[in-house]
Amino acid sequence: MQDVDSLNALFGDSVSVANGRLTVSRPEALASSAMDTLARAAVFGAPEEREYARWMIWELGQAVGVQPASINDLYLARGRGEVHGFTVPAINVRGDAYDTARSIFRTAIAMKAGAFILEIARSEIAYTGQRPAEYVSAMLAAALREGFRGPVFIQGDHFQVNHKKYAADPKPEVDAVKALVREAVGAGFYNIDIDTSTLVDLSKKTLAEQQRLNYDVGIDILRTVREVEPRGVTISVGGEIGEVGTQNSTVEELEAYMDGFNAALPAGMTGLSKISVQSGTSHGGVVLADGSIADVKLDLDTLEKLSRVARDRYGLAGAVQHGASTLPDSAFHNFPKRETAEIHLATNFQNMLFDYLPASLRDEIYRWLGDNAKDERKSTDSDEQFVYKTRKKALGPFKKQLWNMSDDAKRDLAAAYDAKFRFLFGQLAIGNTAEMVKRFVKPPVQHRVMPVDATPAHVAAPDDADLSD
Repeated sequence: MQDVDSLNALFGDSVSVANGRLTVSRPEALASSAMDTLARAAVFGAPEEREYARWMIWELGQAVGVQPASINDLYLARGRGEVHGFTVPAINVRGDAYDTARSIFRTAIAMKAGAFILEIARSEIAYTGQRPAEYVSAMLAAALREGFRGPVFIQGDHFQVNHKKYAADPKPEVDAVKALVREAVGAGFYNIDIDTSTLVDLSKKTLAEQQRLNYDVGIDILRTVREVEPRGVTISVGGEIGEVGTQNSTVEELEAYMDGFNAALPAGMTGLSKISVQSGTSHGGVVLADGSIADVKLDLDTLEKLSRVARDRYGLAGAVQHGASTLPDSAFHNFPKRETAEIHLATNFQNMLFDYLPASLRDEIYRWLGDNAKDERKSTDSDEQFVYKTRKKALGPFKKQLWNMSDDAKRDLAAAYDAKFRFLFGQLAIGNTAEMVKRFVKPPVQHRVMPVDATPAHVAAPDDADLSD
């Protein structure tokens, strides 16, 4: 582990800290193994060094133009018909986060891609052991390590209201989502997917009544998003009408939700930029007894129709497809053709991680699951089904071991990730979107105050505390 003085010295004369300000004289020095050390300190360091490392990563990004940003303006431009023909991948980075993100940014540089999102869901934050501040630091450090420049879209995926907890006592559950919003936005999540689709009540007679809690509670959470968003940032917010894994959404449901949402939206408050729908997929896919994934009946016509209505009638970027990473490779080229706005990709990258783990580590994780996840095993589960459905729960407890994999294992996994991301970026037509992003997305510079605990022994604090722009 490093102390704060050692962190200051990581990049030599290329980076200096004085009077609470960080400056970069040689940006190319950031794309070196020194960034690996800084990223590790930001995740595993003792409290003082961890907070200081996170501050350094943030300020390094501000200095060279690697900044958390909202994709809202690009999405609204799509809603106006000014851009089209691509589908933004939203990639859930769960395990071995820093190295996984490095592969994403390597691919983005090679393909001149800018329209992609790095995201983590409410549930994933818990079981991967990655709070928002840690996640932002890992993503920005990966971008800096690879020499990426441009806006970085970090998203809170499925900031979801739990149906059972809401039914038992609504306020604590909604307050928990609002607290997560405050934490995430404060860390640099400038894209938030509010998921209150769990509250849709199909027992009601009309679609408007079925969707009422969905949009009412969604707007309640949206108020918190707008209250805490930084000056100069309009956070991109998504809504959801169909819980993933349930029946397919319809145009009538979308209209009932959006009409109700817009009617209830407070005057002057910015609304949604996109809407998630259900079109036949499920999170993680459906695993069969032998561990293989069942074929998915993806309804592309419904997806295309919902995207068109979302754009033409409501000015949104379009529809969002969840649970897509385990689709066959032959499916992905369809999404930009159908003008799908965004597609969420998660489980297949986790599958690849486990495929490339050293056998000894994989066996250790599976033994841990047998002891610690046995209550989640159904009587009908085969060993393969049990492991497939529960192994994500090991990502947090084994986080350090995943970061500490051998160079050979990391190299093989990186090559596989690079090939997969290159394929997906090509199929989703986001190559050469960096210039488009630059045209529409203008993130403000946002300096942060140096952590107080680091100040007395090392460098003087700035005279002013307002570093918001």
